[in-house]
Amino acid sequence: MKESLHALARDAFSSLRDLLPIVLVIGVFQLFVFRGPASQLTSMLAGGLLVVAGLTFFIFGLRLALFPIGEGLAHALAKKGSVFWLVTFAFVLGFGTTVAEPALIAVAAEAAEVAANANHIESTRTAMDNYAFGLRMTVALAVGMALVVGVLRILLDWSLPLMIIGGYVLVVLLTTVAPKEIIGIAYDSGGVTTSTVTVPLVTALGVGLASSLRGRNPLTDGFGLIALASLTPILFVLIYGIIV
Repeated sequence: MKESLHALARDAFSSLRDLLPIVLVIGVFQLFVFRGPASQLTSMLAGGLLVVAGLTFFIFGLRLALFPIGEGLAHALAKKGSVFWLVTFAFVLGFGTTVAEPALIAVAAEAAEVAANANHIESTRTAMDNYAFGLRMTVALAVGMALVVGVLRILLDWSLPLMIIGGYVLVVLLTTVAPKEIIGIAYDSGGVTTSTVTVPLVTALGVGLASSLRGRNPLTDGFGLIALASLTPILFVLIYGIIV
């Protein structure tokens, strides 16, 4: 218990140290450039403290549960020797974590509202919800497939640079034929998937799997899944825009 409290305090200090420069910069601009009222600065400081608290508990939770769970499941599945269950777990993990990703939910909702205002979809709640839901499912499916490909890459020792270069060449080609309304959303969707929920579990899966396989180096083979998880949503959303 004492060690846990000490670790929590260390995470709190680290979070405060990392966020303090951002708070100072915003505070200086608020007071001396925008010359906003002091009440806004007070609310900003209060919000900053809440962010520090949330980030502290999130980082503590990562070390306490998410990283060990991801690595433990990867070890267990690798020892089981079943490629089918390993690939299935990778897909479900990628799909599930992406669907629950707060950044993706926010971006999909914003994209739906903007599309409605631009008359690309009907300005009804049902139409906007369907649009946002379609984007979320497309991106979640893309990340699930990315983890399947990433796991196969680790198992079969495929070249990561060739896969990334080939993927982005395909992205450029699809960008030339995709509707211009979907291009920005597609590129942003690659970034929002690599956020608070997805990254820790995906990283733990890759490192745990590479650590369990003979002849694989966790440093050179265990990483790279996040790169694939950033690439495939761009491809899938561009294709989604072309088809839909």
